[in-house]
Amino acid sequence: LKVKGLTLKNRIVMPPMNTEYATTEGTVTERLIEHYTRRAKDLGLQIIEHSYVTLDGKLSKRQLGAYDDSLVPGLKKLSSTIHTKGTPVIMQINHAGGRCTEEILGTKPVAPSHSGEARELRINEIEALTESFALAAKRAIRAGFDGVEVHGAHGFLLNQFFSPLTNKRTDRYGGSLMNRLRFPLEVVEKVKEKVGKKLLLYRMGSDDLDPVGTQIKDSWKFARKLEEADVDIIDVSGGICGSRPEQLQNTQGFFVPQAQQIKKAVSIPVIGVGGITEPEYANKVIQEKRVDLVAVGRALMKDPDWATKAIKNLAK
Repeated sequence: LKVKGLTLKNRIVMPPMNTEYATTEGTVTERLIEHYTRRAKDLGLQIIEHSYVTLDGKLSKRQLGAYDDSLVPGLKKLSSTIHTKGTPVIMQINHAGGRCTEEILGTKPVAPSHSGEARELRINEIEALTESFALAAKRAIRAGFDGVEVHGAHGFLLNQFFSPLTNKRTDRYGGSLMNRLRFPLEVVEKVKEKVGKKLLLYRMGSDDLDPVGTQIKDSWKFARKLEEADVDIIDVSGGICGSRPEQLQNTQGFFVPQAQQIKKAVSIPVIGVGGITEPEYANKVIQEKRVDLVAVGRALMKDPDWATKAIKNLAK
């Protein structure tokens, strides 16, 4: 698959999954490098776990960071080691918003609207956060990554703005669908400026699986806006329901139907995900053109050679 001058050797993607292998300051460690390099061989694309763009966006103790220039040398070592396997690598950037805790941050978490222990973001803070995402993207490019994925899924900050379940604002950042999309799209626009000719992906929380939450019809409109904003690939996952909603756990490829719907709305490549373990199933959804790429997460965590074995088995 050719995307913006980059040729992916196959359609297998390793999606971003938190490891807790960074230091408490968010710095890359040898263990983190080994984890990704071990799994990079024979992938079409590898996406590094969500990295926090500001200190108040940190979710967990040893989460990888992208909030400061001092982190760039470690990130550079990570990307260059992965590149020795011949695999393009993307860095995912994120702010956990209302899912953060005071225990980790030492301060009150921030969110689109007051909820739990989180306080509502002020307009000037929202504007500053778009810049924080842009600076994190710039660091990723300086560190030699082939692009950036903006995390807008799994109930994190950008997803919280998109969803009516978590966004109760009455200003220009809340209310109507277009108002709820304003902040995510402003982030994309700013990140795009820093990414330049490198790849820009958006991980979309396509469905809240809640009758009063985000529906797929909202995500169609969002996907078209992302395409207009020059996003190169849409990575389709769950919204406020998270990455592994209980009600979908009994099926393989549980977010593939949503990705299939999004694919109908845009002409850019779409990634499908959701508990994919069998190479035959992964191959089938590509052959049937239901999605353009398949993300295999837990299976690759369990077996670092999953991609190599899949290619071998399918070639028989």
